[in-house]
Amino acid sequence: MKYVCSICGYVYDEDKEGRSFASLPESWLCPLCKAPKSMFAPEKKIKERAAEKAEDRKEGASEQEEERTDRPAEQAGAEKRKEKSGREWEEETTGDGLQKLSAGALAALCSSLARGCEKQYKEEESSLFLELSGYFASMAQSEPEGDIDTLTELFRKDLDEGYPSVSGAAREAGDRGTQRICVWGEKVTKILYALISRYQREGTAFLEYTQIWVCSVCGFVFVGDTPPELCPVCKVPSWKFDRIEGRSAE
Repeated sequence: MKYVCSICGYVYDEDKEGRSFASLPESWLCPLCKAPKSMFAPEKKIKERAAEKAEDRKEGASEQEEERTDRPAEQAGAEKRKEKSGREWEEETTGDGLQKLSAGALAALCSSLARGCEKQYKEEESSLFLELSGYFASMAQSEPEGDIDTLTELFRKDLDEGYPSVSGAAREAGDRGTQRICVWGEKVTKILYALISRYQREGTAFLEYTQIWVCSVCGFVFVGDTPPELCPVCKVPSWKFDRIEGRSAE
């Protein structure tokens, strides 16, 4: 039987390995991306999920085409806004219906756009977005110190609610770019969640005598002496990884 890593796609073949997957210790990690054993699933289930997602995309595209035929986009947007109370909509948006963003969110957005421009070799645009990101970061209000439990809860909420919601909306809108972002983001969040869980069990011991690397394109985090040749999530080369230095004690 074969088991597939949900992060990088590595296949554990019991016949080739000469050992059943179930007999592996719970501390066993994916050889490529270091995902825990719990993030593997039987190949059959992976294929079934892929087929279900393909069917969902097909249905979403069909519904989108029907909506275009049956009513204008403006009318559809108006009906969605009616689902919320006037006060709630006003609090979440500006007068023209645009979503309000905090200075911190704008800083993160501009930083992401800078990365996108860098990937497209648009150096001038990347530099300008980085400048904007720095400006908004300086205007952002300081946040209270967080803790591991809060961080774990936020990761779990993103995985259980955030990504399914955004991905579903993207499928309905036929937005393939956002769907790809959701796929990458969900994988990165799963790895972060796994690392947090491991930290809660082992403390800082598993970080001793090794390095922490972060993919500058998708945010994938790798714990090991050297980064993988290709990012397990977005497939960029190893030179796109940044080594993270620990903060000096104050």
